[in-house]
Amino acid sequence: MTDSPATQRYRATVEYDGTPYKGFQRQANGHTVQQAIEEAIEKFSGVDLRLTAAGRTDTGVHALAQIIHFDLPVGDRRSPFRVMEAINALLVQAEERVALLDCETVSDTFSARFSAIGRRYRYRIVNRRAPLTVERERAWWVRKGELDVESMNAAAKRLLGTHDFTTFRAADCQARSPVRTLDELWVERIDDHEIHIHAAARSFLHNQVRSLAGSLKLVGEGKWSANDLQSALDAKDRKACGPVAPACGLYLSEVVYPPDAR
Repeated sequence: MTDSPATQRYRATVEYDGTPYKGFQRQANGHTVQQAIEEAIEKFSGVDLRLTAAGRTDTGVHALAQIIHFDLPVGDRRSPFRVMEAINALLVQAEERVALLDCETVSDTFSARFSAIGRRYRYRIVNRRAPLTVERERAWWVRKGELDVESMNAAAKRLLGTHDFTTFRAADCQARSPVRTLDELWVERIDDHEIHIHAAARSFLHNQVRSLAGSLKLVGEGKWSANDLQSALDAKDRKACGPVAPACGLYLSEVVYPPDAR
C-alpha cells in the first residue's frame, strides 16, 4: 500500500470584484470565485482540489479580505510567494477579477472557516442625485433625499446583541437557528455623498447584512423610526423586513482569527 504524499496547507487573503460571478461557492449553473481560483491552482500545480473559505458570498457581493486555505503536495518551488505569484498570473491571464493579496503556510489544523471567530462586512451607499458611473456595481445608489445618518446609527443600536433575526434572513436560509449575536452595527458618513454601514458578528445568516442595510435605509429616509426597526425585529417574520439592499454595495471586509490560529 502506497502512502499518500505529504501536503502543505496554505492560507491566503483574497480580494475580488463579485460583479461577474455567481457568488463565491462553486456551483453547476455559473462561474464562481472559488472555481476561478481552483482552476488557476490546477493549471500551475496539476492538483484538482476544493479549497475552503471563511464564508460564502452571494452573486455580486465583493470581498476586500476573504480568507481561504488549500493543501498542495510538498514539492520544490512551492514557497508561499511562488504559489501566490503563480495563481495571480493565471488569474490575470484568464481575465478574472480576483487576486491573492498574500499567502503563507500554516498548520494543517488551521481552517479558514472553522478557525474564524468573527466576520466583518461593510455596506456602501452613495446618496446623490447623479447616477453612478465609476462606482456602478460598487455601491447602492440612493437618489432621493439626504439620508439621516444619526437616526440610522441610533436605530442600529437596537439590534446589537443576541436576537432571533428571522425577520432579517433570507426565506431559503439554511442555518439551523435564526439566533445570532450582532457585535457591531453602526453607520458613518464618509463624505457628502457616501455612507457606510458596518456589521460584525461571529457568523451571519443568509442575506442578513443586506436585509439590515435595506431596513436602515428606511430609517434614514424617515419612513421608519427606531421603534419601527425594533418592531420588525420582534416580529420574527420575514414579511416585516424592509427591502433587501442590492448585492453590489456589500463587501466582506475582514475575517478575525485568534492569535494562535496559524
